[in-house]
Amino acid sequence: MITKNLKETEELAKEFITCVQDKVLDTGATVVAMEGDLGAGKTTFVKAVAKEFGVENTVTSPTFVIEKIYKLENQAYENLIHIDAYRLKSGEELKALGWEEVSKNPKNIIFIEWPSNVEEVLPEDKQEISFKFIDENTREIMW
Repeated sequence: MITKNLKETEELAKEFITCVQDKVLDTGATVVAMEGDLGAGKTTFVKAVAKEFGVENTVTSPTFVIEKIYKLENQAYENLIHIDAYRLKSGEELKALGWEEVSKNPKNIIFIEWPSNVEEVLPEDKQEISFKFIDENTREIMW
């Protein structure tokens, strides 16, 4: 799917939410692994998802803090967790941040940027989204 502006990305985020809410897991969190180069639109997509979920806080990249948690109200999920694993070297480092606890909670939806850095601790049933930078305004987003 090609998006050419923020409005189209927001529409795509809304479509994605509809898809994943139909598959809320009883066994653990919904984990969304997002692959793509720097500037490909991963954080912008999470911002659009958060907006759809009614998050009023400013959503920013968790590059330096690694993880940000946003409380959700009146949704299928209670928490939107945004993780940037760019600076992590292994899943063990993610575990040290409480990964096992948050990933077991079916009321969490977790978006992970740079999932290949922590692949060994991610669930097999994770959702995968790839992001490709086409030009300054255009992105290809596939799941």
